[in-house]
Amino acid sequence: MITPLPREHVEAKVREALTEDAADRDVTTEAVVLPTLQGSVRLIARSTGVVAGLPIAREVFRQVDRSVRFHPIVEDGTSISVHQILARLTGPLSSLLRAERTALNFVQQLSGVATLTRRFVDAAGSKTAVLDTRKTVPGLRALQRYAVRMGGGVNHRFDLASAVLVKDNHVAAAGGARQAIRLARRPSGSLQVEVESLEELEAALAAGVDLVLLDNMSVDQVAKAVRTAAGRVVLEVSGGISLATIGAYAATGVDRISVGALTHSAPALDVSMEVERTWHKQPGI
Repeated sequence: MITPLPREHVEAKVREALTEDAADRDVTTEAVVLPTLQGSVRLIARSTGVVAGLPIAREVFRQVDRSVRFHPIVEDGTSISVHQILARLTGPLSSLLRAERTALNFVQQLSGVATLTRRFVDAAGSKTAVLDTRKTVPGLRALQRYAVRMGGGVNHRFDLASAVLVKDNHVAAAGGARQAIRLARRPSGSLQVEVESLEELEAALAAGVDLVLLDNMSVDQVAKAVRTAAGRVVLEVSGGISLATIGAYAATGVDRISVGALTHSAPALDVSMEVERTWHKQPGI
């Protein structure tokens, strides 16, 4: 089941973005476009990929002008081709133009994340989950993670309060892996530990942790870790995973692979808005 975005969060992020772009003070549109001019436009893909962010784009146009009509042609999560129409809109042309860039920014950025995620998911195969990380654009985490889900990926812990994950700096601060695990253990909730060697994996297994994150290990090391764990814990691979290597890591039988690039390095998908026709609104209508 795909978790939807909280409406209040979307509204707030859209409001913030429109304020950033001064969409209510578009001096060019005010000077050039007559207020009576109506328009029909389309959002169109300029490259192949997976679309995400259309509901956020709808909210952009709604906040700019409630009279704008947004008609999606495809749904988020759909694979799209070059020149495919994603949505059609009608309304005052001045409103459509004021909302254009903000709406496109959301769709392009989130579609880029969804597209890259789908590529990693396909490369990993159906038996290994592909997860995102906390390496997100500040302020856009919830939206980017929604896009990851649209691409077929799975979300990791959302924030620092969501789960206990003991990493290398925690180990250094505690004076060792065993001490860090002992201090981090809670009566309830899972305990996740990052390890960098097979020796550290053995210590984590002995401590009875729930998930072990294998950090920056080679494919051979991960294969040995899978044999060592023998299904006793969930194993996750992280660190330097690329499209070229994820298949080999998945083939080891590891449960999960987390990829920071899904959110911090996804190139934007090329999407544009084109005016299809214009007309003047008649008085009294």
